[in-house]
Amino acid sequence: MSRHPTLKWAQRDDLLFITIDLPDAKDVKLKLEPEGKFYFSATSGADNIPYEIDIYLYDKVDVNESKASIGSRNIVYLVKKEESKWWSRLLKQEGRMPVFIKCDWDKWVDEDEQDEKVGPDMDYDDVNFSSLNMGGGGGEDFDADDAQEFNEDEDDSDIEEDIQEEKQSGEEETVSSVAGSQVEGEKLKL
Repeated sequence: MSRHPTLKWAQRDDLLFITIDLPDAKDVKLKLEPEGKFYFSATSGADNIPYEIDIYLYDKVDVNESKASIGSRNIVYLVKKEESKWWSRLLKQEGRMPVFIKCDWDKWVDEDEQDEKVGPDMDYDDVNFSSLNMGGGGGEDFDADDAQEFNEDEDDSDIEEDIQEEKQSGEEETVSSVAGSQVEGEKLKL
């Protein structure tokens, strides 16, 4: 009997992000059909434990414009919707979502906010899979210039004030809790 790996999903009006968390997946098989049938199978671990997902997506998809990337920690499938519209759910079937399917909050954007720029160079016509946080060392480099820009953007005086307030608040709580304690009738000296 196969197990279900965790499937995380997020959407835009024209795209669907599907991420399958399965480290060291072997013998990966992915199948996407135009009517929305999505199939995944693979083995993982020293015992080659089989994993499988067989679901029907909410609506039709464009198989030719969809792309997959198999990484060392997960499998990412960028599915192009046939029609650019927001889906009310991931699966065609109504009712409770299976426990292995979760929202991908790292990629999630609300329908009314999707026109805002979500991340660096989010151009969906030519997707850069290294920026999809797929594990295995992808992603953009954060260099000294970026760190300097970040530090210039931060207002150090506000941060220092917050730290001072937290310290004072923590000291007052400690003093009041110790001051109220008694040890065999004697008060503790502060």
